[in-house]
Amino acid sequence: MKKTIVVIGAGPGLGYGVAKKFGKEGYFVILVARNQESLVKMSDELNMENIDNTFAIGDSSEDKKFKEVLEGIKSEFGTPDVVVYNVGITAPDPENLTTEDLVYHFKTDVAGAWTTIEVFTNDEFATKKGAIIFTGGGLALYPADGFIPLSIDKAALRSMAYILNNKFKEKGIFVGTVTVCGSINGDKYFSADNIAEMYWQMNEKRDKVEYAYEYPEVAPSKFYEDQKVKYGIFEENSGKFWGEVYKILADHNKQ
Repeated sequence: MKKTIVVIGAGPGLGYGVAKKFGKEGYFVILVARNQESLVKMSDELNMENIDNTFAIGDSSEDKKFKEVLEGIKSEFGTPDVVVYNVGITAPDPENLTTEDLVYHFKTDVAGAWTTIEVFTNDEFATKKGAIIFTGGGLALYPADGFIPLSIDKAALRSMAYILNNKFKEKGIFVGTVTVCGSINGDKYFSADNIAEMYWQMNEKRDKVEYAYEYPEVAPSKFYEDQKVKYGIFEENSGKFWGEVYKILADHNKQ
């Protein structure tokens, strides 16, 4: 019997890359996202790769409806073996960020992850030695003005991964996070397919709570420290810091 992966936040970038990787390894793939048109297209593309799949429409910002979607998946297809929570509102902040904006981001990026944990971490998931993997980001480590909600949310997801990994490990459930320190599909190295390999390795090895996807030849700690000195991470121009990070990382292989 095939194992099953649920990819929540299945867009045409990393979400699709993860779905394709696990599908090629023999998993039945269930895609979850808000956009039906995009889901249909991705499902068709997976079919062309001879990957068994289906999809469900779900919005992590809609608490009760989202939980019903996940419960429906579990009821119809059984408890999955792997769940990837790949949700994050990555657009720059509006000029006048409001409390409502902050709450909406948090519900989408973080509370939805907690709902996912609530639904899937049952006894059967433990028996299957199930895994839940979050998509993290460099903003969890280096927060920036201009990306305030995303900085807060990625830090919260990272904390959640560490806490829940410790909480569930005795039951045999793995919780981890892949921290992507760059722009997905910004260049060949940061292609979605390459990053997806790290999700597969994390699921197979389960040796660390956090994997960081970064350029091996760029020492990230020194790189970020250099940029911090240059721009002042917690000063008024800290948003420029993160913009420079993305610019340098995206241009890296072109040098």
